[in-house]
Amino acid sequence: MKKTYVIDTNVFIQAPYAVECFEDNDVIIPLVVVEELDGLKKSEGDKGASARAAVRSLEGYRALGNLLEGVRLDRGGTLRIEKNYVNVNLPEDLPDNKPDNRILKVCKGLSEELNTQVILVTKDLVLRLKAQIIGVKAEDFTTEQITEGDARYTGRCEAYIPEELVKDFKKKGVSVTDIYQVDENGEPMPVSLVENEFLLLKADQSAKKTLLGRVSGKKAVPLEYKKSKPYGVSPRNVGQYFMQEALMADAEEAPLVIINGMAGTAKTFYSLAVGMEKVFNNPNSEYRRIIVCRPNAQFDDDIGFLPGGEQEKIAPLMRPIVDNLEQLLDSDEQSRYEDETLLSDKIAEIFERGIIQAEALNFIRGRSIAKTYLIIDEAQNMTPNQVKGIITRAGKGTKIVLLGDPNQIDKPFIDERTNGLSYAAKHMKGSKLCWQITMSADECERSVLAMDAVKRL
Repeated sequence: MKKTYVIDTNVFIQAPYAVECFEDNDVIIPLVVVEELDGLKKSEGDKGASARAAVRSLEGYRALGNLLEGVRLDRGGTLRIEKNYVNVNLPEDLPDNKPDNRILKVCKGLSEELNTQVILVTKDLVLRLKAQIIGVKAEDFTTEQITEGDARYTGRCEAYIPEELVKDFKKKGVSVTDIYQVDENGEPMPVSLVENEFLLLKADQSAKKTLLGRVSGKKAVPLEYKKSKPYGVSPRNVGQYFMQEALMADAEEAPLVIINGMAGTAKTFYSLAVGMEKVFNNPNSEYRRIIVCRPNAQFDDDIGFLPGGEQEKIAPLMRPIVDNLEQLLDSDEQSRYEDETLLSDKIAEIFERGIIQAEALNFIRGRSIAKTYLIIDEAQNMTPNQVKGIITRAGKGTKIVLLGDPNQIDKPFIDERTNGLSYAAKHMKGSKLCWQITMSADECERSVLAMDAVKRL
């Protein structure tokens, strides 16, 4: 049975191609949404870019026919702009002059005239609540939403191998068919593994023998960089061994790394350590520079109005990066802050020489970034459209590192299952070019208090 969907403006801001995502159903765009897109098309950053892309898409459909009467979509549905129903009555508490309430009028008017269920699609939680008040069904835009099963993938697996294969694993690896798990009755059962999934393997005859590895094709191979100490940093737990392996692999083998985990699991610290090691201590000049970007809910839209040059504008966002650099540049915790001026000078020199460059997310759009170690911190605040734009900007020899925690989202209209970090993790799962790992709560290394808080709060 065909359905009628009414699309809110914020859906187009997240997914400019949204009209293509409703199969053979009818898609209605209220005129007020077109007006809002028109008002946003000159905005800075991704919001403006998405509005312009959505308007261009509508222009393409306009060329096919009269949008007020409806044009045919490729999948069999129709697309129509609706300008009527301005006189539909809403509760007195919902004033007529609000665009959201104008959309509700269209939904209510359509449902009464067509005598069919009309579904409002919006990212706005409050608008979905108001729709329920007046008896209109409302849904989130779920095309880019990951499933619960996708969210549970951690990029790591515990399993067993036969005792007699331990030596073979250490030398050349073993077939993935030799790896197994056990059911609740202790019986062996096969395990489904994903390309580049990290492995914590136990010898089945001696539980104390543990091996760390990774799935590579049809084999489980040992970690290559287990003994590495990038910029003097050593792994403190299993998750950090896996994280180090993914970060140390060169850009040809692992051009995309996704690290998911709560605060205190050393995601940013370790990523910077490996970047500094590769830029400073690698005689092959693997990367020209490190670029660090931290998306921010308000900052990305308003950067053009802030005083100062680009670096001055983004300086407040880079403070967490500087905090990590302080620890990397002086590993002696006892004397690290004895000479604050010297430490500040060291960090300033790194930025002045261009070894590390701080960028706003907006300024990466449209660039082709070659031979660069690119860190996107707090990537959970990106939209799927933004993360696609970042990954497709990677030039030859560039490594992209996405860091974040989907449970710590500051940006409106995205959540744990619709943010760019989760979207990338789902769609790049199984790719030979993407390595990903989720750090566990007990791998928090920030402090004793931080570890205790993670467990209790």
